[in-house]
Amino acid sequence: MDEQALLGLNPNADASFRQRALAYFEQLKVSQNGWQVCAEALARGVYSDDHVKFFCIQVLEHQIKFRYATLTGAQHQLIRQTMMTWLQAQECRRNTLIKDAMREQCIPNLVESWYQILHTYQETNSELTCQCLEVVGAFVSWIDLNLIANDRFVNLLLSHMSVEVLREEACDCLFEIVNKGMDPIDKTKLVESLCQVLLASGFFNTEQEDDVDFLARFSKLVNGMGQALITSWSKLVKAGDVKNSQVTLQAVEAKVPLLLKLLVHEDDDISSNIIGFCYDYLHMLKQLPALTEQQKANIEAIMHAVIKKLTYDEEFNFENEGEDEAMFLEYRKHLKLLLDRLAQVSPELLLAAVQRVFNATLENWQNTRFMEVEVALRLLFMLGEAIPASHGAHFSGDSAKASVLQEMMHTLVTSGVSQYQHTSVTLEFFEIVVRYEKFFAVEPQHIPTVLMAFLDHRGLRNSSPKVRSRTAYLLSRFIKSLSKHMNLYIEDILNRIQDLLVLSPSENGFQTLLSSDDQLFIYETAGVLIVNSEYPAERKQALMRDLLTPLMEKFKVFLEKLLTEQDGERQAALADCLNHAVGFASRTSKAFSNKQTVKQCGCSEVYRDCLQTFLPALSCALQKEILRSGVRTFLHRMIICLEEEVLPFIPTASEHMLKDCEAKDLQEFIPLINQITAKFKTQISPFLQQIFMPLVQAIFEVLSRPAEENDQTAALENQMLRRSYFAFLQTVTGSGMSEVIANQGVQNVEHVLFTVIQGAVEFPDPIAQKTCFIILSKLVELWGGKDGLLGFEDFIYKHIVPACFLAPLKPTFDLADAQTVLALSECAVTLKTIHLKRGPEFIQYLQQEYLQSLQVAPEIIQEFCQALQQADGKIFKNYLKVFFQRAKP
Repeated sequence: MDEQALLGLNPNADASFRQRALAYFEQLKVSQNGWQVCAEALARGVYSDDHVKFFCIQVLEHQIKFRYATLTGAQHQLIRQTMMTWLQAQECRRNTLIKDAMREQCIPNLVESWYQILHTYQETNSELTCQCLEVVGAFVSWIDLNLIANDRFVNLLLSHMSVEVLREEACDCLFEIVNKGMDPIDKTKLVESLCQVLLASGFFNTEQEDDVDFLARFSKLVNGMGQALITSWSKLVKAGDVKNSQVTLQAVEAKVPLLLKLLVHEDDDISSNIIGFCYDYLHMLKQLPALTEQQKANIEAIMHAVIKKLTYDEEFNFENEGEDEAMFLEYRKHLKLLLDRLAQVSPELLLAAVQRVFNATLENWQNTRFMEVEVALRLLFMLGEAIPASHGAHFSGDSAKASVLQEMMHTLVTSGVSQYQHTSVTLEFFEIVVRYEKFFAVEPQHIPTVLMAFLDHRGLRNSSPKVRSRTAYLLSRFIKSLSKHMNLYIEDILNRIQDLLVLSPSENGFQTLLSSDDQLFIYETAGVLIVNSEYPAERKQALMRDLLTPLMEKFKVFLEKLLTEQDGERQAALADCLNHAVGFASRTSKAFSNKQTVKQCGCSEVYRDCLQTFLPALSCALQKEILRSGVRTFLHRMIICLEEEVLPFIPTASEHMLKDCEAKDLQEFIPLINQITAKFKTQISPFLQQIFMPLVQAIFEVLSRPAEENDQTAALENQMLRRSYFAFLQTVTGSGMSEVIANQGVQNVEHVLFTVIQGAVEFPDPIAQKTCFIILSKLVELWGGKDGLLGFEDFIYKHIVPACFLAPLKPTFDLADAQTVLALSECAVTLKTIHLKRGPEFIQYLQQEYLQSLQVAPEIIQEFCQALQQADGKIFKNYLKVFFQRAKP
């Protein structure tokens, strides 16, 4: 049957269709999924007119149990699909029409059939009944609720709550009913009527229920009822309905005992399902003008419930976290949000509750299980975010809060709890002392105690790699934040961490306590201690040399070994080690902010020695990628720390890095040259002139290498290299160093200029195109006048102006893309700059030659030139977008 017949345009075909479809359904012997596909396809084809009667009513008359349940399942799928395809306007409109047609013609019949199925088969066919309950839940959100939320239907659903095989689906169905949007007063009445029946039936006695799967569904239902009541209360308050809002508030309060029982349930799924109600309840309390004693008691009860549920199970695997552990940690995040909301409602109550638990636990921590000690510490840690302070100033300002926190911190560092031998407790201790580091500015006498914990078996020498790794990071933060208080302990700390600074290839079989990533933090810590000390410059220089000399010596030894090593694995291990050495030296420099700091510390010479030591690695042909990467990173840091003192090292470094290049090598080298160019400008001009063409030639030699047609990796690397190349030209021109390009000889200058035109027009990369137009605009500004670069005037008219039109007219130039629009903006700037430099001559050229050659209508040419001559460049940018939208084929 053709589409016209299916749409019912031919009455005879319509009748025939009905007869044939019914016969076909009777003959179908297909799986449930097969029937669902057929049903859904029919719905799409015929549901927009009176075929709906055939689809629902006629099929219902046959009362095929299995097929009917599947049919409604197909409708369920259709509704879900409406949600998934909302961006497709035609599909959305069609599905909306289907739902409208169903509401008008068959929903009452469907609802009646649901009732009959639920009533008839509740004892004889539980599978069919459960399917039907699921379908009812799926339809509730968009049909008239009065068809479902009535005594007859709800009582039937409530009766299913007492049938073991039906009650989970019945729970879900009731949840959908409760979740349906409706008038707040009616919603309150509906929820309260449900609650009365559930209470009378004993469902609120959750402690007597052993079926955790059902309780999880039931807690979701209670959560929905609670949130629905709070939403109704909020609407009534906004409407000024004092009487009904008070009734609803009392209804909410009546559910809190049930909320608390579910919140503290030992099964986390049950507990997590009620958190939304709990969160909204606390938000509601925050809006009340005053709290009753009962409400305060509820807040305290919620606090105790949260504290209990935050506690780890004994089976939690801290060293090898799996799915169960990940789920509990996610659940803990939700509990943390509850704690934050508790703090917003009553910070005083929260502080008092945490202090009670904390003090009681730490009084006898030696005889307390690890999970109870951990949660006591965790609560103290969480207070830092639950009751925040500006810039971490927890120990000033609010004297009551500061006093409580200071007392707990004092207890923490004097109780000896850092000696507790469990990973979770140890980590929590270090996290707390770093979060509340300003406590040690108030009571600095505790600093040595905490430093010793960081440095001994509790921290950096802990048996757990996880603790050692985290402690390395936290120690660097602790010392940075308290650097002014560290002068008495500097040399002792440096001596104690000496063995942790060892540089050794993994292939030696020597296992260090810390990974190379962890060692980065230790080197940074050492650098901060030295630089921020109160020592004279000579002492600082000596300490920094003591720190870095072993690195330089090891670097020389390992580089010599690498040059003669034949084994590939050993080569890789040595190269990694060399890279780590450079990284460690670089990390110590993070203590310096600029050259003045380096000079003040007398450390310039030490870092110059490091440069001289590391640069020979660039000439090593083995493992060159990793070696070059490390030295490049160090050079970036030295440009900041040494400033012009780094310049003598740049030519040698560049010469080595331009040999045997790959795309990635060049892509990472160019930012270094850009940094030098932008920072030193004319100081670097002789070097830049020397390196300019070798760099350009190296780039295009790499870009010209043949690659397989479908090699996406190579294509992406080439694209990124082109972007880096254009970024380099932008830096050169933008730093006032256009003479570097101009002095490269006529042929080379032309070559460079043509690559920019090519980048603007030929490659469908809006980021590169934007950069190219920025370059062209700058060159026009510099060379586009009467005294500009010889021959550049012709280049403007022959190449730059056409590029400004050809690029936007390309099919790949997508004016709906944000990056492309930015490129078009720079194209507009280029045209405006040409007009600024060439004046009426440029307008005449556009009017009489170029735009005519593009076959632009005279009135459009006039319009274009008027927009171009506007003083406000924004007007022209907006016009240009409209111009090309009209001009694109």
